[in-house]
Amino acid sequence: MGDSGRSGPSRLSRLSGRREARRALQWLRLLLSTESTLSTRSTVAASPSRPFAHSGFIHALAPAPNPPEITPMAIHHFQPTHYHTAIGSHPPVLHIASGDTVITTTVDAAGKDATNTEVTPRGNPQTGPFYVEGAEPGDTLVVVLDRITPNRSVGFTRSVVAPNVVDPAYVRELPDRGLVDWRVDNKSGTATLLKEDTALGSLTIPLAPMLGCFGVAPSKGQAISTETSAEHGGNMDYRGFLAGVTVFFPVFTPGALLHVGDGHATQGDGEIVGTGIEISMEVQFTVRLIKAKRIRWPRGENDKYIFTVGNARPLDQAVQHATTEMLRWLSEDYGLDTVSASILLGQCVEYDLGNIFDPAYAMVCKLPKVLLPTPETIKAS
Repeated sequence: MGDSGRSGPSRLSRLSGRREARRALQWLRLLLSTESTLSTRSTVAASPSRPFAHSGFIHALAPAPNPPEITPMAIHHFQPTHYHTAIGSHPPVLHIASGDTVITTTVDAAGKDATNTEVTPRGNPQTGPFYVEGAEPGDTLVVVLDRITPNRSVGFTRSVVAPNVVDPAYVRELPDRGLVDWRVDNKSGTATLLKEDTALGSLTIPLAPMLGCFGVAPSKGQAISTETSAEHGGNMDYRGFLAGVTVFFPVFTPGALLHVGDGHATQGDGEIVGTGIEISMEVQFTVRLIKAKRIRWPRGENDKYIFTVGNARPLDQAVQHATTEMLRWLSEDYGLDTVSASILLGQCVEYDLGNIFDPAYAMVCKLPKVLLPTPETIKAS
């Protein structure tokens, strides 16, 4: 026996008490980050602004090892009636709060809805914007992509690579860039090529539904075309924006004004034909707010990686933005100085090409989460 032999609670009861204390602390954090009412309500149209009931969802941007499940404040079912081909400070279609979930739909890049009917002009039309109460410039908007599901059975792609991804001398050899259709089957999780006069036959590939274009309103009242991307997000066309991914956006305007659209049933790196399999979607997302947490470029997290996105042209400038944002993240939330972060990135970083077709290219800087320092190692250093 290592102690003095005093009687007291057993080791089992002490562990149980600690577990109960941890549960109580998790609930306390939840209550501080949400409104006192957790009842579910449905909203089908924009609601008037309601008073702020909380200060926002406060946590470190560093991913928690096993974050507690958080019940959403409200679930809004929103059916859009109009769309935008520029991301900007448009009148909001819906006011939501930190912790709320939205279930909505998006049209495809050509403006066609779930019935394959053109309901709005083409050009990556966006659903929204959604006004997040309490969001102010200098905050971070967290968007959890809960579900992204094609809601019709046929999508389309371009048939030939874009001229800017081949040698200039080869451009004259490229045939006309037509459209080809794909049969999209959610049940089997596949897309099948419907153009039978190619050497590919009935090529069948796995679905990986994603959002190609989404983001928040940019600063200074700008309205930026959905054909391109910048600090606010936009047409990044990164195949990693899948269901289950958490995305972090800098907030530039009151309410953040989140837009979503441009669903792809799947897409290769770079979007080198100028499209993924373009299709309308049903999208579910949950928003959270981190007050007074300033980031400069979009960030993301999935089960294996944290990542940052730089949008610019030429491509090396996009690399610079993404790498700089990763260095800031490692410094601010993981306590790494520039030398330590540089050594880690120098041997372990991975880069994904988001798109190399749009006016601004997108480069993604990724780092495996297993390599990230824990709070314990930061404190020990």
